[in-house]
Amino acid sequence: MSEKNKYTLSVGITLVIANMIGTGVFTSLGYQVGPLPSGFAILLLWAVGGVVALSGAFTYAEISTTLKKSGGEYLYLGKIFHPALGFVSGWMSLLVGFAGAISAVAIAIAEYSSSLLNINGKIIAVAAIVLVSGIHWFGVKTGGRAQNILTGTKLLLIVFFCIAPFFIAGPKSEISFLPQSGDWALITSASFAISLVFVVYAYTGWNAAAYIAGNLENPTKNLPKSLIIGTLVVVVVYLSLNAMFLYTASFDELNGKNDIGNVVAVKLMGTEIGSVFSGIFSIALLSTLSAMTIAGPRVLEAMGDDYPKLKTFAAKNKYDMPYLAILAQAAWSIFLVLVSSFKEIIQYISVSLSIFSMLTVLGIFVLRKQYSLEQRPFRVPFYPFPPIIFTVCTIWMIYYVTVNDYKVILYSLGTVIPGLIVYFAVAKPKQPEL
Repeated sequence: MSEKNKYTLSVGITLVIANMIGTGVFTSLGYQVGPLPSGFAILLLWAVGGVVALSGAFTYAEISTTLKKSGGEYLYLGKIFHPALGFVSGWMSLLVGFAGAISAVAIAIAEYSSSLLNINGKIIAVAAIVLVSGIHWFGVKTGGRAQNILTGTKLLLIVFFCIAPFFIAGPKSEISFLPQSGDWALITSASFAISLVFVVYAYTGWNAAAYIAGNLENPTKNLPKSLIIGTLVVVVVYLSLNAMFLYTASFDELNGKNDIGNVVAVKLMGTEIGSVFSGIFSIALLSTLSAMTIAGPRVLEAMGDDYPKLKTFAAKNKYDMPYLAILAQAAWSIFLVLVSSFKEIIQYISVSLSIFSMLTVLGIFVLRKQYSLEQRPFRVPFYPFPPIIFTVCTIWMIYYVTVNDYKVILYSLGTVIPGLIVYFAVAKPKQPEL
């Protein structure tokens, strides 16, 4: 691929930002204020999620710049440990990480806009997937411009919501963000760990640029910048946005709600103007859907390059895009929209992806034995603390989620097994180049 057909640094950064800022931050709070009725505990929860994501971003930056190829966990786990583990992680990325997340975003878009448009929600969700997939069919320049525009729209909307409460008169929640009596018990409770699942889902996407490492201009410099700058921006945005939500609406008003943006918009500006902002939220969420449509097909493309029996999915159209991989991802995402609900897939996505992200992060200890210092152009700062922090927090979260509802881990394992079966059916791959 020529340099003119590669994504720029700005697209890499917006790809990370857009992948992360999506349905999670506009829905998760409704599931946290019940078990954690404390402004301080909730903001600390989001800060912990940010530290975990940033620790992962630092680690992935070293791994991705060392291996220098697109594919994300599929490539990293396959090269560091075993091709079977890499294949299964790619399988999970396709079915859960991207298609599952795309379906969740599409459902959220429908929830925000269906009442305004007076159209059936599933029709809106399917149309959103088809629209964005169609945009990225026409190459990286068209898709990159669309990504930058949609992400810019989203960030402007978030900036507006972060400052609006201070300029619009009306009653505020009076929730305190200072530590209160009982906060320590909340922070060390199982509820905090379980609530972290929704935060992890919201931060999912911090590793997005790793999936296009081979399609990025000057990846040695631009990939670490994309991962780290994008993640830092999102940490600041999430803390600011959740503080604004809590400043504007009470725990009772937010508890159990799936459309936090709507709740706050209506309280700030009334029903009529609030409904208009619902439509704007839908447009903003297209940014997340678009970012996943960029990254997801690259996994299937990489698998097609490495496994001859899957080479069909590596086929490119005249715009140099893996069009069959785009079609396959869109088709599976549409199927999930038609058969599932938003809440059902959040914990499943978070736990399933966290397992493979954790294994990839642990791979840094093996990678450093396989590659010399000169072969690793970027090195994790404060090593080994970032990978240790990421691993410990992930295990802590998965443990409490499994104790609370063991079916979540069973669903994840149930998705892994078919992936292993497919791997052995297409085994003896063409070995990836070092």
